[in-house]
Amino acid sequence: MDIAAIFRAESGRSVATLVRLFGSIDIAEEAVQDAFAVALERWPADGLPPNPGAWITTTARNRAIDRLRRESSRHDRHAQAALLSAASEKYESEPIEPVGPVSDDRLRLIFTCCHPALAPEAQIALTLRLLGGLQTPEIARAFLVQEATMAARLTRAKKKIAAANIPYRVPGDAELPDRLKPVLAVVYLIFNEGYTASSGDDLIREDLCGEAIRLARLLARLMPDEPEVLGLLALLLLTESRRAVRTAVDGSLVLLPDQDRTRWDGELIAEGQTLVRACLRRNQPGPYQIQAAINAVHSDSPTAADTDWGQILALYDQLLAVSPTPVVALNRAVALAEVKGPAVALAAVDDLDLGAYHLFHSIRADLLTRLGCHADAATAYDAALALASNAAERSFLEGCAVAARQRAS
Repeated sequence: MDIAAIFRAESGRSVATLVRLFGSIDIAEEAVQDAFAVALERWPADGLPPNPGAWITTTARNRAIDRLRRESSRHDRHAQAALLSAASEKYESEPIEPVGPVSDDRLRLIFTCCHPALAPEAQIALTLRLLGGLQTPEIARAFLVQEATMAARLTRAKKKIAAANIPYRVPGDAELPDRLKPVLAVVYLIFNEGYTASSGDDLIREDLCGEAIRLARLLARLMPDEPEVLGLLALLLLTESRRAVRTAVDGSLVLLPDQDRTRWDGELIAEGQTLVRACLRRNQPGPYQIQAAINAVHSDSPTAADTDWGQILALYDQLLAVSPTPVVALNRAVALAEVKGPAVALAAVDDLDLGAYHLFHSIRADLLTRLGCHADAATAYDAALALASNAAERSFLEGCAVAARQRAS
């Protein structure tokens, strides 16, 4: 019985439901944690309930009500009673899984956390913590900062939401432009954590991939005229189309050039490419649309050798112009190596300040291997290993490091 996996899959949904009922992120989060503590005690003996998510939500709601009753004072007893009554009425009268994009609890909580009163990074980090089931160390790795720094950001963000009395709702049309960018970033990062988990034994967390795509579809229905919303959905679908072949039967990592492309999901590719074409017709390019276009080029190639790397490099040049980040430059270097050779790409990589990012060292090691610098490649693979936490990635990097040392000797 993997209660930890159930927590990752269900905690965000339960927190979102309780925030709707009680209007407090702290109360919701603590109640859900309490509910899982109860589950750890009861489930091994009693067995898994038929609907673990509903069990957690119900138990958490009861815990929250108990807490509010204990903490109520003589002076605010009437107000507290009104809150408890309202929460009970909401819970009894509304489904746990509201239907429709505007009434979706998780989407509401994303918009609540992505309020312009919060710093952009705090918006994204807080939402990943509450909805993505990510722990503070995992979020810190995503932002390439220290764990203590991220913990402080999360605490400040929750305090600011409470102090500012930020409403738990999907904003009106006039408010959407101020919130759309971080909302899209949250969905993108939830998917990324699912597609390549930052820690754990498995490379992929299917629950997060599925949830990110579900949220992207809701956003596309809510804002069908926003090109970047469609671009994000296209990007996730095209990336998801390759998920089934990213690992071998034994769970080991399979790189893009080695994947069996006949097993890529044709329906997801067709849907994603249709969205990319719709974005191109709008001619309002943004980062997610360009990334989707890059993935569309990959999906058009029946074999790795047929990949149009020139087109991909041109798209990365465009992406770097609109999103000039070191990570984009690092990804561009992969295409640059295919077009202009590994030496040119290595020079571009060595200009980047990404020493805390394991993929920086991994890509650098691959380029050094292609240049025949095997001893240096082994050192770079060791640096990547020191930063990687996912078991599948670590196993792959260890194998590469061993092979590099054998070639160097």
